[in-house]
Parts: sequence; C-alpha cells; structure tokens
Amino acid sequence: MQQSQKSLMLRQSMKPYVKHIRSQLDNVVDFWLKYSHDTVDGGFFTCLGRDGSVYDKLKYVWLQGRQVWMYCRLYRTMDRFHKPEILEAAKAGGEFLRKFARVSRASGEWKCAFCLTSDGKAVKVQRTLFSECFYIMAMDELSRVTGDKDMQLEAEQMMEQLIHWVRVDSSGLGRPQLPGDVPTNSMAVPMMLLCLVQQLTEGQGQDVVQKYKELEQWCVQQILHHVQRAGTAILENVSVEGTELPGCSGRLQNPGHALEAGWFLLQYSAERGDEKIQETAISKFMELPYQCGWDKKHGGLFYFLDVDGHCPTQLEWSMKLWWPHCEALIAFLMAYSQTKKPELLERFFEVYDYTFTHFPDAQSGEWFGYLTQEGKVALDFIGGPFKGKIIRCAFN
Repeated sequence: MQQSQKSLMLRQSMKPYVKHIRSQLDNVVDFWLKYSHDTVDGGFFTCLGRDGSVYDKLKYVWLQGRQVWMYCRLYRTMDRFHKPEILEAAKAGGEFLRKFARVSRASGEWKCAFCLTSDGKAVKVQRTLFSECFYIMAMDELSRVTGDKDMQLEAEQMMEQLIHWVRVDSSGLGRPQLPGDVPTNSMAVPMMLLCLVQQLTEGQGQDVVQKYKELEQWCVQQILHHVQRAGTAILENVSVEGTELPGCSGRLQNPGHALEAGWFLLQYSAERGDEKIQETAISKFMELPYQCGWDKKHGGLFYFLDVDGHCPTQLEWSMKLWWPHCEALIAFLMAYSQTKKPELLERFFEVYDYTFTHFPDAQSGEWFGYLTQEGKVALDFIGGPFKGKIIRCAFN
C-alpha cells in the first residue's frame, strides 16, 4: 500500500476517536459545572468524590487558575461552550483569584499562595513559581473574553516578576541559599515560561511578540539542554551549564514532562517555521520518552524513571497518572498534524487505547487520576490537590 493511501485511511479512522473525545469533554465539563462551584465564598472546590461530594474545602490556586483558563478557552474557541453560565463561572473564579490568591511580601513583591481556605485565607505558600504561572494563564485568558485590560496588565506584571525570579534573583521565591545546594535547570521552569510566552503572545501584535522574543528563545535553549547522553535521553534536571548532574536527581526522567515540552516546542517550531526544532521535538522529546517510558508489560506511561535503570526514589514512580497520557495524546496528534507521518498517529492510537480504557469513570463521567502499575484504580477520588479538569482543549 502506498504511503499516501495509508495516511488517508489513518485520517478517516480518526472520526470515531474525535466523536468519543468530544463526548468525554462534554461529560467532564458537566461534572465540574455541576459540583465544583462554591456559590457561597466563590472559587472552585477541587477535592471531589465520584458522586461530586466535597471531601475537603481547601482551594488550590494551581487548580483555581487552570479552571478559569479552561472555562475561558472553551467559551472563546468552541461554539458549543459559548454559554453564559460558563463565562459567569470563569468570571467568578477570576474574581476569587484576584481577591485572595496574591499574598503581599515585605519586599513589595506579590507571591501567590498554594492553597486557601474556603473563604480565601492563605494556608500555604510554595517556594516555587507555579501558582503564579497559573494565575497568569487565568488572568490573560479571562481578559480575552471580558475585554478587561486590568486583568491583562496583572498578567503581564506577574510575568515580569517571574522572569526576575528565574533570570535575575530567585530570593523572592523564599528558598534559602544553602552552601551544598547546586544550581539546577529543572525542565519544568523553562517549559512553563515557554507556555506562558505562547499564552501571552497568542493573537497579539508584533510589539507583544517582540517583547517576549528573547525570553522565548532562552526558554527553548534551556529546554534543549535536557537532551543528554549523546542525544539518547531526556533528563529532568541538568546543571545551569547544561551538563548532567550526579546522583538520583541527575538521573531522573519524567516522561510526561518530556512529552509536554515536546509539544510546546512543536508549537514554537510551527510559529517560527523551524524544521530543526520540529525534528528535535519529535525525535527527542516524544519518541525517546515514549520508548523508555511505556510499560511494555502492562501498558501506560511510568511516572518517573532512572536513566541507568535503578529504582527511582519517588515512591509513586511506577504509577500511571492521567496527565502524562493527556500530554502524550496531544504531542503525538500535534506531531502527526504537522508531519503527516503515519507512525506518529499510530503512537496516538496506542496511547488513546490505554488512556480511554483505564482512566474514565463511568459513574461520574470524569476520570480517575491515579492508577497502579497494573492499571487498577489506586485513588478513587475525581479531584484533589493536584488533579482538576482532565482534558485540554486540544481535543475538541
């Protein structure tokens, strides 16, 4: 069979997959619209059981931001979700974030809390920048559907603070500088900054694109430093010079993060017409983590691995989590859409088959998030401190 005929057959075979994914997305949105909204104090409950019951009223800022972003993106880009109740939910969530998420510091800097009480009192602040990342994404996307320029300004101001923490002075994060602590390039940081640049510049004029151009290029180069072992492995942590670190931290692999970085790089390559980055994104950040991370006995992607084959020290290393599989689905489908290589669509099909036979919960219409290595449900809640909505808008 000629390659073109095979590609046509593969594309035609996508129709039932698209239909099923649309149905799954509808179910997920219905679940969160029905059960997660706090109509008393505002914001969203995320610790939800299969029946929608709230088992903990703490509100996690990562997930508050993500839910606002998701509602806005759905409302803005998909006709069937262009509904007043979705917009009002996004606006209510955004109001809660603006009122309570930011914690002022004596230095005058703003730090976002990690979690809040039901009525918005800060409970915990992490010494990382990820709460701020999701705050930025929420404010930027909400400004796009409301036209509120103040929200856009808040997103840009918080972004400038993040850039300062990452590239100039990290003391604002609150981590003490210890003599034995080796400066590290953790892939999550440049990966998330690249995601934020893509969010802030989407559909904007050249002035905004140019404003973040140097940062975007820096993020790409920092991500590429994680290609190690003569191009045979993606490592989660490397030195700031881009070399391998000793010990467990240096050998750590996170297949889900690598795949996520891969499709961020694919978006960059498509915008810039950079075929070299496209090839690297697919061959290094998709194929390598898929080859090493796929459990050949039970199926699914391992959460963590050690590049030398030692047992990872993370206790949950062998579990199968929902989000790496979402990242893999997006990555391989995006890679196929850009290259039309059938083997990439076949990868998508393999990940799809595992994902949609293991994670969806027929009772709730949502997904379980945490499975054992064998693919059995390990934690039967639907939402928790780190798990909120499960399907990105790439699947519509």
